[in-house]
Amino acid sequence: MEIGKLIRELRKEKGITQTELAKEISTTQDTISLWELGKSYPDIINVVKLCKFFGVTSDYLLGLNDIW
Repeated sequence: MEIGKLIRELRKEKGITQTELAKEISTTQDTISLWELGKSYPDIINVVKLCKFFGVTSDYLLGLNDIW
């Protein structure tokens, strides 16, 4: 699965909005939207923030492994 779809899926599982996720990882709602739409991708710093927030591995978030 693509990273944007995984971010959206994980965010919805947590029951939070794009704005809430953006606040948690110190970015903007527009950035989250672009990631989820596959129009841009998080840099390595934001990948780490997303992994910590969602409690998943970078391999999982990047679609390299199906195990969290």
